[in-house]
Amino acid sequence: MARAFSEAEHLFPLPKIILFCAFTFDPEAAKDIDAMKGITALKAQMNTDLLTEDLKKARASNQSFWLMGQPDVELRRRKDDRYEVEVHGFDYFDTLKGELISGGKRRIALWLLDTDYDDRSLFPRQVFFPLAGGKEGWLKLKKSIRAELNEALLERFHGTVSLPFAAGENRKVAVKIVDDRGIESLKVISLD
Repeated sequence: MARAFSEAEHLFPLPKIILFCAFTFDPEAAKDIDAMKGITALKAQMNTDLLTEDLKKARASNQSFWLMGQPDVELRRRKDDRYEVEVHGFDYFDTLKGELISGGKRRIALWLLDTDYDDRSLFPRQVFFPLAGGKEGWLKLKKSIRAELNEALLERFHGTVSLPFAAGENRKVAVKIVDDRGIESLKVISLD
Protein backbone atom coordinates (compact mmCIF):
# COMPACT_ATOMS: atom_id res chain seq x y z
CA MET A 1 0.00 0.00 0.00
CA ALA A 2 2.78 2.44 0.91
CA ARG A 3 4.55 1.64 -2.36
CA ALA A 4 1.39 2.33 -4.40
CA PHE A 5 0.88 5.66 -2.64
CA SER A 6 4.55 6.60 -3.14
CA GLU A 7 4.39 5.76 -6.86
CA ALA A 8 1.15 7.71 -7.27
CA GLU A 9 2.77 10.83 -5.80
CA HIS A 10 5.35 10.80 -8.63
CA LEU A 11 2.87 10.51 -11.51
CA PHE A 12 1.81 13.48 -13.58
CA PRO A 13 -0.93 14.43 -13.58
CA LEU A 14 -1.45 13.32 -9.99
CA PRO A 15 -4.11 10.55 -9.88
CA LYS A 16 -7.31 11.27 -8.00
CA ILE A 17 -8.06 7.62 -7.14
CA ILE A 18 -6.03 4.55 -6.20
CA LEU A 19 -7.84 1.22 -6.46
CA PHE A 20 -6.58 -1.62 -4.26
CA CYS A 21 -7.68 -5.09 -5.39
CA ALA A 22 -7.43 -8.23 -3.24
CA PHE A 23 -9.23 -11.49 -2.61
CA THR A 24 -9.52 -10.45 1.02
CA PHE A 25 -8.29 -7.47 3.04
CA ASP A 26 -6.86 -8.08 6.47
CA PRO A 27 -8.16 -5.61 9.08
CA GLU A 28 -4.86 -3.72 9.38
CA ALA A 29 -4.48 -3.20 5.62
CA ALA A 30 -8.13 -2.13 5.29
CA LYS A 31 -7.69 0.38 8.12
CA ASP A 32 -4.55 1.84 6.50
CA ILE A 33 -6.29 2.19 3.13
CA ASP A 34 -9.29 3.90 4.76
CA ALA A 35 -6.97 6.33 6.56
CA MET A 36 -5.15 7.54 3.40
CA LYS A 37 -5.25 11.33 3.03
CA GLY A 38 -4.96 13.47 -0.09
CA ILE A 39 -6.24 10.86 -2.53
CA THR A 40 -9.35 8.71 -2.81
CA ALA A 41 -8.44 5.12 -1.96
CA LEU A 42 -10.93 2.39 -2.86
CA LYS A 43 -10.90 -1.28 -1.91
CA ALA A 44 -12.16 -3.81 -4.46
CA GLN A 45 -12.66 -7.38 -3.31
CA MET A 46 -11.96 -9.82 -6.13
CA ASN A 47 -14.16 -12.86 -6.65
CA THR A 48 -12.24 -16.03 -5.72
CA ASP A 49 -13.49 -17.59 -8.98
CA LEU A 50 -10.59 -15.71 -10.59
CA LEU A 51 -8.26 -18.26 -8.95
CA THR A 52 -9.93 -21.25 -10.60
CA GLU A 53 -9.63 -21.64 -14.36
CA ASP A 54 -12.68 -23.86 -14.84
CA LEU A 55 -14.92 -21.46 -12.89
CA LYS A 56 -14.08 -18.46 -15.04
CA LYS A 57 -17.11 -17.86 -17.23
CA ALA A 58 -17.57 -14.97 -19.63
CA ARG A 59 -21.12 -14.06 -18.62
CA ALA A 60 -22.48 -10.54 -18.23
CA SER A 61 -23.92 -11.53 -14.84
CA ASN A 62 -20.51 -12.42 -13.37
CA GLN A 63 -18.88 -9.79 -11.23
CA SER A 64 -15.19 -10.32 -10.67
CA PHE A 65 -14.74 -7.23 -8.49
CA TRP A 66 -16.90 -5.57 -5.82
CA LEU A 67 -16.18 -2.13 -4.44
CA MET A 68 -16.58 -2.37 -0.70
CA GLY A 69 -18.03 0.23 1.62
CA GLN A 70 -17.67 0.35 5.36
CA PRO A 71 -20.53 -1.09 7.40
CA ASP A 72 -23.16 1.37 8.60
CA VAL A 73 -22.70 0.92 12.36
CA GLU A 74 -24.01 2.87 15.34
CA LEU A 75 -22.23 2.79 18.70
CA ARG A 76 -24.41 3.79 21.66
CA ARG A 77 -23.43 4.50 25.24
CA ARG A 78 -26.08 3.23 27.62
CA LYS A 79 -27.19 4.80 30.90
CA ASP A 80 -25.33 2.09 32.82
CA ASP A 81 -22.03 3.23 31.15
CA ARG A 82 -21.91 0.10 29.03
CA TYR A 83 -22.06 0.16 25.25
CA GLU A 84 -23.99 -1.54 22.48
CA VAL A 85 -23.54 -1.63 18.73
CA GLU A 86 -26.27 -1.71 16.11
CA VAL A 87 -25.54 -2.68 12.51
CA HIS A 88 -27.77 -0.80 10.08
CA GLY A 89 -26.49 -2.19 6.81
CA PHE A 90 -23.80 -2.64 4.25
CA ASP A 91 -23.44 -0.73 0.97
CA TYR A 92 -21.57 -1.82 -2.13
CA PHE A 93 -21.11 -0.53 -5.66
CA ASP A 94 -22.79 -2.64 -8.34
CA THR A 95 -20.40 -2.49 -11.29
CA LEU A 96 -23.01 -3.83 -13.75
CA LYS A 97 -25.60 -1.17 -12.91
CA GLY A 98 -23.06 1.54 -12.10
CA GLU A 99 -24.79 2.51 -8.89
CA LEU A 100 -24.48 2.29 -5.12
CA ILE A 101 -26.68 -0.48 -3.73
CA SER A 102 -27.75 -0.69 -0.12
CA GLY A 103 -27.65 -4.24 1.14
CA GLY A 104 -29.37 -3.10 4.30
CA LYS A 105 -29.76 -5.55 7.15
CA ARG A 106 -31.37 -8.19 4.96
CA ARG A 107 -28.08 -9.04 3.17
CA ILE A 108 -25.92 -9.53 6.29
CA ALA A 109 -25.17 -13.22 6.75
CA LEU A 110 -22.76 -12.81 9.67
CA TRP A 111 -21.31 -10.04 11.77
CA LEU A 112 -18.61 -10.13 14.41
CA LEU A 113 -17.96 -7.71 17.26
CA ASP A 114 -14.60 -7.28 18.96
CA THR A 115 -15.36 -5.21 22.06
CA ASP A 116 -11.64 -4.56 22.80
CA TYR A 117 -9.92 -4.19 19.41
CA ASP A 118 -6.12 -3.96 19.69
CA ASP A 119 -5.43 -2.52 16.19
CA ARG A 120 -3.79 -5.80 15.14
CA SER A 121 -6.18 -8.69 15.12
CA LEU A 122 -9.90 -9.15 15.36
CA PHE A 123 -10.99 -11.26 18.33
CA PRO A 124 -14.78 -11.72 18.02
CA ARG A 125 -16.36 -11.60 21.44
CA GLN A 126 -19.89 -11.59 20.01
CA VAL A 127 -20.96 -13.37 16.79
CA PHE A 128 -24.32 -12.84 15.08
CA PHE A 129 -26.17 -14.67 12.26
CA PRO A 130 -28.98 -12.26 11.18
CA LEU A 131 -30.01 -14.36 8.14
CA ALA A 132 -30.08 -17.63 10.03
CA GLY A 133 -33.44 -19.35 10.19
CA GLY A 134 -34.80 -21.39 13.05
CA LYS A 135 -32.44 -24.33 12.53
CA GLU A 136 -29.35 -22.48 11.29
CA GLY A 137 -26.61 -20.30 12.74
CA TRP A 138 -25.93 -20.96 16.40
CA LEU A 139 -28.59 -23.67 16.61
CA LYS A 140 -26.91 -25.62 13.82
CA LEU A 141 -23.53 -25.11 15.48
CA LYS A 142 -24.96 -26.28 18.81
CA LYS A 143 -26.08 -29.53 17.21
CA SER A 144 -22.77 -30.00 15.39
CA ILE A 145 -20.60 -29.60 18.48
CA ARG A 146 -23.15 -31.13 20.86
CA ALA A 147 -22.72 -28.25 23.27
CA GLU A 148 -24.88 -26.81 25.99
CA LEU A 149 -25.83 -23.32 24.87
CA ASN A 150 -28.20 -20.88 26.54
CA GLU A 151 -31.32 -21.03 24.30
CA ALA A 152 -32.67 -17.69 25.55
CA LEU A 153 -29.40 -15.96 24.76
CA LEU A 154 -29.15 -17.56 21.31
CA GLU A 155 -32.15 -15.55 20.08
CA ARG A 156 -30.21 -12.34 20.72
CA PHE A 157 -27.39 -13.56 18.45
CA HIS A 158 -29.69 -13.60 15.40
CA GLY A 159 -30.20 -9.84 15.32
CA THR A 160 -28.30 -6.71 14.43
CA VAL A 161 -27.99 -5.22 17.95
CA SER A 162 -25.17 -6.42 20.17
CA LEU A 163 -25.39 -7.46 23.76
CA PRO A 164 -24.30 -4.71 26.19
CA PHE A 165 -20.58 -4.66 26.92
CA ALA A 166 -18.08 -2.71 29.02
CA ALA A 167 -15.30 -0.67 27.47
CA GLY A 168 -12.13 -2.69 27.00
CA GLU A 169 -8.56 -1.74 27.80
CA ASN A 170 -7.92 -0.58 24.20
CA ARG A 171 -11.06 1.60 24.12
CA LYS A 172 -11.88 0.56 20.53
CA VAL A 173 -14.41 -1.78 18.98
CA ALA A 174 -14.27 -3.46 15.58
CA VAL A 175 -17.27 -4.66 13.59
CA LYS A 176 -16.73 -7.09 10.72
CA ILE A 177 -19.62 -7.82 8.38
CA VAL A 178 -19.92 -10.65 5.87
CA ASP A 179 -22.77 -10.32 3.39
CA ASP A 180 -24.72 -13.15 1.75
CA ARG A 181 -22.14 -13.39 -1.10
CA GLY A 182 -19.14 -13.60 1.24
CA ILE A 183 -17.99 -9.99 0.82
CA GLU A 184 -16.33 -8.76 4.01
CA SER A 185 -15.89 -5.28 5.44
CA LEU A 186 -14.53 -3.92 8.70
CA LYS A 187 -15.20 -0.78 10.69
CA VAL A 188 -13.18 0.30 13.73
CA ILE A 189 -14.72 2.75 16.19
CA SER A 190 -12.98 4.51 19.08
CA LEU A 191 -14.92 4.74 22.34
CA ASP A 192 -13.27 8.08 23.20
